Amino acid sequence: MLILLTTLLGTLSSMFRSRAMLELENLALRHQVGVLQRSARKRPRLTPADRLLWVGLSRLWRDWRSALAIVKPETVVAWHRAGFRRFWTWKVRRGHPGRPVISREVRDLIRRMCRENPRWGAPRVHGELLKLGIDIGETSTVPTIRFQVLYVFLVLAHDRRRILHCNVTAHPTAEWTGQQLREAFPFDQLPRYLLRDRDAIFGPDFREQVRDMGIREVLSTPRSPWQRAYVERVIGSIRRECLDHVIVFHESSLRRILASYLDYYHRSRTHLSLGKDSPEPRGIQPPEMGSVVALPQVGGLHYRYERRAA
Repeated sequence: MLILLTTLLGTLSSMFRSRAMLELENLALRHQVGVLQRSARKRPRLTPADRLLWVGLSRLWRDWRSALAIVKPETVVAWHRAGFRRFWTWKVRRGHPGRPVISREVRDLIRRMCRENPRWGAPRVHGELLKLGIDIGETSTVPTIRFQVLYVFLVLAHDRRRILHCNVTAHPTAEWTGQQLREAFPFDQLPRYLLRDRDAIFGPDFREQVRDMGIREVLSTPRSPWQRAYVERVIGSIRRECLDHVIVFHESSLRRILASYLDYYHRSRTHLSLGKDSPEPRGIQPPEMGSVVALPQVGGLHYRYERRAA
């Protein structure tokens, strides 16, 4: 805690220094960190306050990775995930049940599957468990920095894998879900079919609204995510390529992150099913157009490569 207070005081005092003095101090501090890294034999001991500081900086400062020397950036994200697990463990022990308890035998089996099949994601592991007669929930939520659970609603068009609508809420209701449907489909762009699962949130009011819009519902079989393969794959891509590498503050924060990723998803990310094209088609740039440059997207998590004239 003393180190944290000293850091904050140093930050406030730097506001009254000249730019040249700050650059010299930055050079001196970086040199000392380099010396410590060469000479230190043990891993640095970090307190919970140290971890909390870096978790906060990761959301407030875009270039936080460039200044991180004592641990890897992935470690900061892991700290947040570990804190989320401890929070829900505490809630269960205090008598506030969350998800159903999973037996130790099943947990060991899941770890074994992940260890023996490192390329398997949550849907693949979940499907294999169902084949073994083990029915547990597959996660579809996002934890925030305060361990609040947020829910993401997606509407996907199958023709070119376009995400027509995306929104976030901490309290999903039937009324909220119906509103998302109205926002996703303007009256002059109604689809013929709507493929969905049998979640209880799609109640009688939702089904009546779908009928009033002239849309025919197609329900997948219970416990058969493979029948919704396209949207399940998109959810997995969003997790693996974006949400597993960031820390979310609140609903607005998650909306901004998803908006940034969806822009990359539609305009830049190539899809095997689209002949290695993106949902919004990208033209082929021949070599004579110039040299290749990298354009950072989604806060630097991904890059788009284009040719630019010198």
